[in-house]
Amino acid sequence: MLSNNKKPVKRAGLLHEVAQEALWDVLIVGGGATGLGAAVDAASRGYKTLLLEQADFAKGTSSRSTKLVHGGVRYLAQGNISLVYDALRERGLLRENAPHLVKAQSFIIPCYSWFALLKYFIGLTIYDWMAGRYSFGRSKYLSTEDVIKAMPEINEKGLKGGIEYFDGQFDDARLAIDLATTSLEHDGILLNYMKVTGLTKDANGKVNGVVATELEQGKEYRIRAKAVINATGVFVDDILRLDTPSRKPLVRPSQGVHVVLDRSFLNSDHALMIPQTSDGRVLFAVPWHNHVLVGTTDTPLDEHSPEPRALDAEINFILSTAGKYLDRIPRKSDVLSVFAGLRPLAYPEKNTSSTKEISRDHKLMVSESGLITITGGKWTTYRKMAEEVINKAVSVGTLHLAPCVTRTLHIHGYTATPKDNSLGVYGADEAQLRELMKEVPAYAEKLHPDFPYTKAQVIWAARYEMARTVEDVLARRLRILFLNAAAAQEMATATASLLAQELGRNEAWEQAQVEAFGMLAAQYILTSQRSSRTGEENQNHSYLSNAI
Repeated sequence: MLSNNKKPVKRAGLLHEVAQEALWDVLIVGGGATGLGAAVDAASRGYKTLLLEQADFAKGTSSRSTKLVHGGVRYLAQGNISLVYDALRERGLLRENAPHLVKAQSFIIPCYSWFALLKYFIGLTIYDWMAGRYSFGRSKYLSTEDVIKAMPEINEKGLKGGIEYFDGQFDDARLAIDLATTSLEHDGILLNYMKVTGLTKDANGKVNGVVATELEQGKEYRIRAKAVINATGVFVDDILRLDTPSRKPLVRPSQGVHVVLDRSFLNSDHALMIPQTSDGRVLFAVPWHNHVLVGTTDTPLDEHSPEPRALDAEINFILSTAGKYLDRIPRKSDVLSVFAGLRPLAYPEKNTSSTKEISRDHKLMVSESGLITITGGKWTTYRKMAEEVINKAVSVGTLHLAPCVTRTLHIHGYTATPKDNSLGVYGADEAQLRELMKEVPAYAEKLHPDFPYTKAQVIWAARYEMARTVEDVLARRLRILFLNAAAAQEMATATASLLAQELGRNEAWEQAQVEAFGMLAAQYILTSQRSSRTGEENQNHSYLSNAI
């Protein structure tokens, strides 16, 4: 028998809890970074907490970040001091509470002018000073020879030297799953594939619950709560319109795209930071799971989608910009996976196509009906956002006062001695996972000869981490869809078989899962003849094309 105390998470039991509970203290709609953080905060204070997510946890924006826990060097340059200060403090708290997922990462800014060297050294010295006791390392000047030694693939022409600084790196979707587990461990209830379709109100027009449909069985639930929180990211306006159909949009989505390359393009433990690109953003090339993650873009859109697609202009922009700093210029044929995420930025008061004019900070508001909405922000500050929104829920729902404890609350998987191996992201659960492989030796077999992922990890994802589909496993519990989409397709059949075994599904379900995942993964693969978007889209995003 397994020696660890971690227990399987049974969906039927969670649904039973939802059906039996007459009144929740806090009901959260949305299972991304902010919603999950709020679920941890509320449950750890002792409130009866329920979170509902229409897809899978971190399905959207929260699994599609640049994998950085950072203060935001470019926000410092913009003069947003308070945002940077808060983020640097939260960065430090996150490393203290989840050291199995957050680590210090060295970044190098290659400089091709003496002025750039001086400017970035001064700026990053201030950045270090602001971090205070939460510093991840001290910035320093690097000579030309130092930069080339640290990054042999860097473009040497005109190189004057560089600046090394330190920020944090993490695995976003893994953190999301560990936050969900942390809330469960504090008696919270969380359900994925539970879509909120309506809000209920009392005689005074105050929101007192939701109507939700469990998508696997199609059963409808009417759920009452003292406080309802809308934490649905780019979908916040969908929930707000359930409250007030005629209301104006609160957010405008901004698309960020990343491409993943073989590690040979930047065979270094240091990350590359390009501080100023032609579209006004910074660009990162970061070592991640033995690959190189390059991004991101900042493209304002007029609509959102559960599965956004990268524009050709965005992909070309990333490859072209990275190619100016690397000896070996990446081509579309070198891209192993491409993915896009949508940031929920506060909608501007005036029409604008520039995301520079849209707020980067989060927004917390309460509608006349008492519906609480929080949106914006970033992964690094999720804990602070969660604390603020639960404080507001206490007020709106007239809940008993209980202090926030998340500043020092260890996130599930916490271990004081994290391991640097393929199972290190499981933290304290690694031993139990390895024991599962010993109990069933077949589970120790790899899903793909070129990657370390095993069959045991699929069983684990379904049994302990609420994975329900092949996509849940290969995109978020394991990260292979984001690393190598073609390899992920090859793993789909074995993954579907293991999931069917664990979840009690039939062969028809297996086949449907493999087909659905194959179609999804194809969207993450670039071909030499990638179809172009419409002329209208190309015109809307011409600033990217012009920047290349």
